[in-house]
Amino acid sequence: MKSQGEIEAAVGEGIGRFEQEYMGRGPKSIHVHLIGDLLVVRLQGVLTAAEQHLVKTLQPEKGRDLLKQVRTHLIETARPVMEAMVQDITGVKVLSLHHDISTITGEEVVLFTLAESPLFRETKKK
Repeated sequence: MKSQGEIEAAVGEGIGRFEQEYMGRGPKSIHVHLIGDLLVVRLQGVLTAAEQHLVKTLQPEKGRDLLKQVRTHLIETARPVMEAMVQDITGVKVLSLHHDISTITGEEVVLFTLAESPLFRETKKK
């Protein structure tokens, strides 16, 4: 049985691989937080140079909306892969996935709602 930290680390590694394979580059940092039956993934530095240029050169709303549409479509297309990865790591079925990205900060958030809180072993406090 994994610890909470091991679950969070494994999800972070899996999401990092996903970003590398599907988006062409990985984020600068990934933070994963397991809070009961919620799995929150925060990725920083995810925008590619092309995406940053697109957002800067188009009208603000148009660039933002276009980038969000493309990223949302990519996430939705790869949703079964991401859900299977989370289920394999946590041992719990994924009920839903929510996603958003900021074109200003380059931060992306993915939230997985799980059917129940995953079981994990307690770690000893030092």
